[in-house]
Amino acid sequence: MTASPSDPTPEPLPEARPDPAPDLGPGPEPAPAGRASLADGLRFAFGTLTVLPVRLTRWDRPAARAGMLCAPVAGLVVGLAAAALGTALLLLDAGPLLAAVATVCVPAALTRGLHLDGLADTADGLGSGKPAEAALRIMKQSDIGPFGVLVLLLALLLQVAALADRYAAGAAHGALAAATAAVAARLA
Repeated sequence: MTASPSDPTPEPLPEARPDPAPDLGPGPEPAPAGRASLADGLRFAFGTLTVLPVRLTRWDRPAARAGMLCAPVAGLVVGLAAAALGTALLLLDAGPLLAAVATVCVPAALTRGLHLDGLADTADGLGSGKPAEAALRIMKQSDIGPFGVLVLLLALLLQVAALADRYAAGAAHGALAAATAAVAARLA
């Protein structure tokens, strides 16, 4: 029954009861407090730093710590995928420039452009010349400003130029440069 216009107190609603959770069987074994397994770290690294379909089983500080320690492994996989595409293009006589462009595209695609987005946000915030609080607010905005565009363009051109130089020296040189750069980026 609903309250009438003359009655100021509405009738209380029935108490909501949550649906019982379905039984999904036993979950993953909890790790000791403060520790995460290597598998947890690898899942966290690949699940957060790549688009590769990895199921996260833990989302806590120990898993994140282990994930960041495993980040170079995710970088190696991304770098090897990039190197494989660049090398394949060279073997198909595509030329070092095209191989370099394709190589630079792979990490952007496999990481959802995460590193590029962060670079653009940082450039926009620092390039604004505003006080710290305003610069942080600019960095949190979802759009990209002129400083972000400029820095992204220059960074990508620098990557392509460096890789084209390495691919011109040979497929192995380009592939090694691509893999090394990806691992080094995740180590940083």
